[in-house]
Amino acid sequence: MASHSRRRPLRERRTALVLAVAVAAVGVLLSLMMALRPDSEPNAVRAAAEPAAGNRSSAPATTPAEKAEPSPKPKPKPKPSKASPTPTATTPSARPSPTSPPRSSPRPASGTAPLAGRIQPQASYKGVATHYDAADGDGACLYGPSPDLMVAAMNHTDYETSKACGAHILVRAANGASVTVRITNECPLPCAPGQLDLSKEAFAKLAGLSAGRIPITWSLLSPSTADTVSIRYKTGSSRHWCGIQALGHRNPLARLEVKTGSGWSRLTRTEYNYFLSPGGTGCGGALRLTDIYGEQLTVDGVTIRPDAVQPTRVQFARH
Repeated sequence: MASHSRRRPLRERRTALVLAVAVAAVGVLLSLMMALRPDSEPNAVRAAAEPAAGNRSSAPATTPAEKAEPSPKPKPKPKPSKASPTPTATTPSARPSPTSPPRSSPRPASGTAPLAGRIQPQASYKGVATHYDAADGDGACLYGPSPDLMVAAMNHTDYETSKACGAHILVRAANGASVTVRITNECPLPCAPGQLDLSKEAFAKLAGLSAGRIPITWSLLSPSTADTVSIRYKTGSSRHWCGIQALGHRNPLARLEVKTGSGWSRLTRTEYNYFLSPGGTGCGGALRLTDIYGEQLTVDGVTIRPDAVQPTRVQFARH
């Protein structure tokens, strides 16, 4: 009995030792399996990888204070200014209203007029026609008497300091009737932009005189003519002071220049359609005329003969 009891503890100890070794082996095996998993990472490797991540180009971390600070609001865009109101016929500074073609439409090269003022070629304008007694056909343009009474006075705004003088205008009434007139006079305010004051003879081609006032459209013409341009020196002109006028030009005149020792000198145009040289510069010398299309004509040999109409041999081209 004693012998049996001594052997039993030894066997039990061996069994416990075997179990302990087995458990230890299983633990080692499990540790190896965990270490060899692809998604596991040793602490040393992980610690080495974390500093490298700081070298990447990325936005800096936002601190709590930065989060609390609101981002600046974008400045509001300035509101576009309202377009200027379209001028009407009752506004003295308004332009005449073209009806066709629109201003944005390209004009043919032959019709371009870089020196034109308010009245442009290749455009039609709206207005009203009234009538007046033109008498002998003379007027503010100081062309003098004329047997041709198909004349008109341009409203003050579109008269444009006599720039409209000599312009040939085709006038059409609502009933389809039309008449061609030459601008020889100015219709003072309150004549509205676009308005033409026709001679009674010209108005009668469109409607009865009793109508008094009728709606019209009108446009600039470059007429055919066999006449040439004429030059006239104003009464009182001399080599010390002179006023020069051009007559019979096919197209509206934009400039008149006199020849000087240093080139051409542009003279100032008056409301009564003369170009003045207050100090006498160029008086009696060569002249250069320029129409609204930019064509230039040179005139030589016009002597100072006050109030005398002296024909030349030149004329502007037709457009």
